[in-house]
Amino acid sequence: MKKFDTNNSDLKDKVVTINRVTKVVKGGRNFRFAALVVVGDENGHVGVGLGKASEVIEAIRKGKENAKKNMIFIERNSHDSVYHEIIGKFGSSSVLMKPAAEGTGIIAGGPVRIVMELAGIRNIRTKSIGSNNKRNVVNATMEGLKNIMTPKHVAKLRGKSVKEIFGGC
Repeated sequence: MKKFDTNNSDLKDKVVTINRVTKVVKGGRNFRFAALVVVGDENGHVGVGLGKASEVIEAIRKGKENAKKNMIFIERNSHDSVYHEIIGKFGSSSVLMKPAAEGTGIIAGGPVRIVMELAGIRNIRTKSIGSNNKRNVVNATMEGLKNIMTPKHVAKLRGKSVKEIFGGC
């Protein structure tokens, strides 16, 4: 698999959440921000990053850079959906992802929807199970997408052709 060019200008990014963290010290309160950012080209490449800084804009910038470093490629079928049902798990969050027919759209909650849109998946049904912590839900979604197997990959593992697996002649 070829390396994706992260300097490409067609990458889009969305901020999933911004957390404000307060540290009380002798002289008062120190505020810092943590930004969870998803970056993708809406054509199979997607990445998630976390940036922390004393200013919101700087935290978002760092999150974008981190997301570009952690990009993965997701194989999609002809309907711009996943090939098979899969459950992604991270921490106490789980995300169930099911393939959907053309025209279904993205049936997903907020954090999962952002990942799916930027990955270029246009038809999918999902259900978030367990903890609804946004960071864990996004990471569970990414873990599930990493583990998707294409029919070619399954056929290679079994030592058969794609036709033999699908019951063809």
